[in-house]
Amino acid sequence: MIRRTLTQNLTRHLTRRAAAGLLALTAATGLAACSSASGNDQAVRDDGSVDLSKVTLTVGDQKGGSQALLRAAGDIGRTPYKVEFKTFTSGPPLLEALNAGAIDIGGVGNTPPLFAAAAKSNLEVVSGAQMGAKGDAIVVPKDSPIESVADLKGKKVAVAEGSSANYNLLAQLDKAGLTYQDVKAQNLQPADALAAFSSGHVDAWAVWDPYTSQAELEAGGRILVDGAGTVNGMTFQAANPDALDDKATAAAIEDYLKRIARAQKWSNTHRERWAQVWAEDSGLSPEVTRRAVDRRVARPVPLDAKVVGSEQEMADTFAANDLVPSKFDVSDYFSDRFNQSVPNA
Repeated sequence: MIRRTLTQNLTRHLTRRAAAGLLALTAATGLAACSSASGNDQAVRDDGSVDLSKVTLTVGDQKGGSQALLRAAGDIGRTPYKVEFKTFTSGPPLLEALNAGAIDIGGVGNTPPLFAAAAKSNLEVVSGAQMGAKGDAIVVPKDSPIESVADLKGKKVAVAEGSSANYNLLAQLDKAGLTYQDVKAQNLQPADALAAFSSGHVDAWAVWDPYTSQAELEAGGRILVDGAGTVNGMTFQAANPDALDDKATAAAIEDYLKRIARAQKWSNTHRERWAQVWAEDSGLSPEVTRRAVDRRVARPVPLDAKVVGSEQEMADTFAANDLVPSKFDVSDYFSDRFNQSVPNA
């Protein structure tokens, strides 16, 4: 069952924090392991109401992510609270910072929360959107003799461990009758993977947009297979439980989630503007971002049993392939507390 309140599970959160202490101290970001929500306590008035003008919300982001989307939709600088964005290369390091308390909330794909949860990290998934999965792909060089996923056996495949591409690769291999051990997975972040792919040091690259489009348009790649019909195409906003336990920060998070959902829906009908701002923010060419935009339709969805069940299936698959230590209950890391307040498609 999806948990409906956080306060009912304070003991579980405290236990998880203790278990995750070591990971918090060694977070890859090197940011201080203290809750960024702690400075917002003065925002709660004597009558219990919140003065959002005294709140600072610290948001983890990726290039061309939430900040760019909000800017494209004209919503940057319009919040009644201050927003500080911190940029990360991908979801896993962003969630390490979340676990350490260095950020309050951040946007990630469908897989990073599962690896973080398997490590008993501090996180609560609080909203989600279905983006489709055409941009989640395995790409190979145009002149590669590889014509099917089965042909990847024994080949070097670049993939960021714990990313959405990690699950897509695993799922595609399974459909082709292969195991994860049948390929030589190379754990590379996108920038390093692009260099390895472009120079021919790997045979294939499992990745997500806009890097899929970049591989096609700038690195001579072709899509071997995409994730449509195979992976759930979800993206999530995950929060630090300390931030959610803080009344003022939680109020800012609720407002922020509404703005993200509205901007996601806005992007479906303003594709040129979204692609332009995405290019400006990421440094990618407009051709790359436009192709990535054309491959997705953002649809905010409630965090219901269907979403959690899909993520549970993914987590069980990772456990079966020894990519996470053991099976665990995914629902412990999802909350539906904002389902009624965040606009859905």
